[in-house]
Amino acid sequence: MSGDLQFWLRVAIEALTLFFIVVGLVGLLVPIFPGLVVIWIATLVYGLISPGAFDALCWTMFILITVLMLFGSIVDNLLMAKKARDKNAAWVSIGLGILAGIVFSLALPPLGGILAAPLALFLAEYFRRQRNYREALQTVQALFAGWGIAFLVRFAIGLVMAGLWMIWAWA
Repeated sequence: MSGDLQFWLRVAIEALTLFFIVVGLVGLLVPIFPGLVVIWIATLVYGLISPGAFDALCWTMFILITVLMLFGSIVDNLLMAKKARDKNAAWVSIGLGILAGIVFSLALPPLGGILAAPLALFLAEYFRRQRNYREALQTVQALFAGWGIAFLVRFAIGLVMAGLWMIWAWA
């Protein structure tokens, strides 16, 4: 393969990878979009199709990216649940909210899950708290606060993942 063709192929691969990393970062704005997973898949594909991409430094970067993706995916749910639990939400109510979010994300994308999760949490807490809508509403507000904090954490993790890929690709 000629030097020019190899150069432009590398530029194309890196540009596509960077595009999908940006898609993953922007997608983090949507609570149900797996932005960190998209970033991880982009880096995995980059490693698989780039000639000689997996040397010692690259393996280190990819392992770190993988650990960050897993951590970010778990901490997201923990932060939202913790905020709801701070307002004494029952685990059953939180579970119903998560289940409704998953089901309606699949049934009515992209907004179905975003609307169904807090609504299910509200209804579960409303009936659990003997029709006290104020307490149920406070629980939902805490869930939204957890979503906000989780977004900030996931976005920071996504930026670190992008930075690690840049070191991998351009170091």
